[in-house]
Amino acid sequence: MATVTELKAVLKDTLEKRGVLGHLKARIRAEVFNALDDESESRPSLSHENLLINELIREYLEFNKYKYTASVLIAESGQPVVPLDRQFIIRELNAFEESKDNTM
Repeated sequence: MATVTELKAVLKDTLEKRGVLGHLKARIRAEVFNALDDESESRPSLSHENLLINELIREYLEFNKYKYTASVLIAESGQPVVPLDRQFIIRELNAFEESKDNTM
């Protein structure tokens, strides 16, 4: 019969492999930050430049599958939940997109 320690190790390993453990840790971390966040303290308004910078950071995080980190960025920065249109970002930054792999 397996010991409690062995069962804990197997459960932790299984949750890590399924990606559930990382999700739970990120969710708990976000909830702790939300609980500690002083809602009476207003955030500065999001400038146009910061909106674009945050959007580039979000794109990087999502591209690398850091979806929980991206969700914290959105919650803390006041960034719109719906991503900005990629063509809008390209125009605003005077950038161009490589047609073969959609990179800027």
